[in-house]
This record gives sequence, structure tokens and C-alpha cells, in this order.
Amino acid sequence: MYTTIQNVHSYWAYLVLIIMSIATINAIIGLIGKKEYQPKDFRISLFTLIVTHIQLLIGILIFFTSPLVAWFTDGVAVKDIMNDPTMRLYSVEHPFAMILTIVFITMGYSKHKKKLTSSPKFKTLAIFYSIGLIIMLTRIPWSNWF
Repeated sequence: MYTTIQNVHSYWAYLVLIIMSIATINAIIGLIGKKEYQPKDFRISLFTLIVTHIQLLIGILIFFTSPLVAWFTDGVAVKDIMNDPTMRLYSVEHPFAMILTIVFITMGYSKHKKKLTSSPKFKTLAIFYSIGLIIMLTRIPWSNWF
């Protein structure tokens, strides 16, 4: 069961990375190019929101079932988790960074809907999605991806 969830989480992460990159680039191009906000731009930002939230739900399942997350292991102290880079990455850094990423994406999506013209919509999406993408890229366990 755990292996299946882990595989789904890993493969879904590629989709998340691709769609987040597309949405961020789309927002930056729309802002710089002073383009009109189109329904396709709305769909891209909405799809990014949906895909990342699905990944969060899968990640929460992983967090509570993974042997790499040491919070729920008897006899493992917080000091031990924080001193071991691998345990710290999987138990603290990765989950926290991904939740923070989703917070920025959700805030950006929510705020952009309240804007009435194209430029502020693209600006809001570009700022929040870029921050989310940067945070996400810093805490992906790259060694397990390749």
C-alpha cells in the first residue's frame, strides 16, 4: 500500500512541477507582455491549484505512513530527527515547504480572482506562483528523483 501511494506521489510530482512552471511562466509573460487575461489563463491557474492540492492530500497520506518520517517512531527524539539530514528533510523540511508552497498558490489564486483588470491579475499570479515554485524547488528530494 505504501509503495503504491509513494509511486503516485512521485509521479504526480512531475505533473505538479510542470504545471506550476507553465502557470508561473504564463503569468510572467502575461504581465510583461501586457496581455489580456483570457479564459485559458484562468484554467491554467485553476488547474495548478487543483493539481497541487491533490498532491498535498497524497503527501499527507505519505507523511503518516512513510518509514522515512520519524515523528511516529517510538524511541526517536526530535534531536535525532533534526541532526540527521535525511530524516530532517522528510520529516520537517519537505512537508513544511510544500505546505507553504500550497499556501502561496492558494493565496495567489484567491487574490487574482478579486482583481478586475488583466495586469493586476497577472501580477498577483506571477508573484505568488513564483514564490511557491521557488520554495517547492528548494525542498524537492532531488536525489530520489534521478
